[in-house]
Amino acid sequence: MGPSAIRYAGLADRVAAAGRSAVDQGNIATPVPESLQTGDERARFLPDILEVCADLAGIVERTVRDERFPLVLGGDHSIALGTLAGLAAAAGRPGGVLWIDAHADLNTPETSPSGNVHGMPLAAALGWAGAAFAHPRLTLPAVDPGRVVLLGTRALDPAERDLVRERGIRAITMSEIDRIGIERAMREALARVAGPGFVHLSLDLDGLDPELAPGVGTPVPGGLTYREAHLACELAAESGMLGSLEIVESNPILDSENRTAATAVELAASALGVTIL
Repeated sequence: MGPSAIRYAGLADRVAAAGRSAVDQGNIATPVPESLQTGDERARFLPDILEVCADLAGIVERTVRDERFPLVLGGDHSIALGTLAGLAAAAGRPGGVLWIDAHADLNTPETSPSGNVHGMPLAAALGWAGAAFAHPRLTLPAVDPGRVVLLGTRALDPAERDLVRERGIRAITMSEIDRIGIERAMREALARVAGPGFVHLSLDLDGLDPELAPGVGTPVPGGLTYREAHLACELAAESGMLGSLEIVESNPILDSENRTAATAVELAASALGVTIL
């Protein structure tokens, strides 16, 4: 439903406004959760999620090899594992990722308080989530830990805090953004994620303030404002480094008049280079 809501909000028109032609490859088929076995409560529905991520990885890899720009739309953030694995497969090496999100998504089955895999994809993409995430169609590790920046972070679990400190992951929290401003934060983030392989922007809509994006599964007060989010995407486009983009956590059931999806469309346009003048 999330991708459909974003399409309905006019994504194709905004992509065209960016001077790009779009090939919509449709939705990846996913099983109905109620029809599945939960499996290991520490990583609920993991085998099924990995299959979907592997399907996505194949599409992303083919898109890059066809010299096109992958724009991935999703429900929860677990799909980022497929996106990053596909990018790494196409590049033949790990790359960098700017992770705009209220959360770090660095839990593992051993540390997760909930067992929800959407709190683990970055750890898995880094190769830190354990053997349970191994899959023959997923290229892992997909991300260089020295080229990861968490931006807009404001809700970390204790084990994630420890991991960020111990492994040297750069986290630019909302508190730091309040102090230094979004432009300085983004310029530092872009300098850190730059490098060979790929540079990817993974935008979880719960990175925005819930007043701006109410239709997300795990809202956290105090997120990026409308202009902060747009400037972040504008600077990413201006850098010329961005090779792919994903936008996740659009949940129309929780939304109000499709506001979150409409915001997602406008942010995608900014990240693709649409400017005021």
